[in-house]
Amino acid sequence: MGKKAEKVKTVDRLTTALSQSSVLFLLDFQGLTVSEVTELRGRLRGLDAKVTVVKNTLAKRAASAAGSQDLEQLLTGPSAVVFCEGDAVAVARSIQQFIREKKKMAVKGGFLQSKVISAPQVEELATLPSREQLVARVVGGLAAPLYGIAIVLNGPVRGLAVALDRIREQKEQAA
Repeated sequence: MGKKAEKVKTVDRLTTALSQSSVLFLLDFQGLTVSEVTELRGRLRGLDAKVTVVKNTLAKRAASAAGSQDLEQLLTGPSAVVFCEGDAVAVARSIQQFIREKKKMAVKGGFLQSKVISAPQVEELATLPSREQLVARVVGGLAAPLYGIAIVLNGPVRGLAVALDRIREQKEQAA
């Protein structure tokens, strides 16, 4: 297979991935060693995310073919694309943690629900609570009023039981 055929195949793969992905992050991975890139891939694989190092010219063609021309502005310098299938917040948090540890890589931006987001927006996304935490908050918020209602409804029954117990005590003392 010639170089041109390989490039066409790469552009086709990237076009498919870009059109099917609702969340992706673009990284400038300059300065990372091969073992560090492998470490990043391993961390993100556990979060249903995949890191792909791309050539900007091929990625720009794929972005144009996928109808994501807005991504072209982020495709400068060494680029890696993180395609996210799982929890976008967890992936963004993991990327930010990796950047803090290695101090070599930078986020260029991302693509979230058909909109390009900037590097600061990706950092902000990383600070959001996880999906599980949000679900727990909602469940806790729903359960608190129900618990309060149960206490209020049990109040008169408890009061009646106490009153009947006192009457019983008084009758025992009188007898």
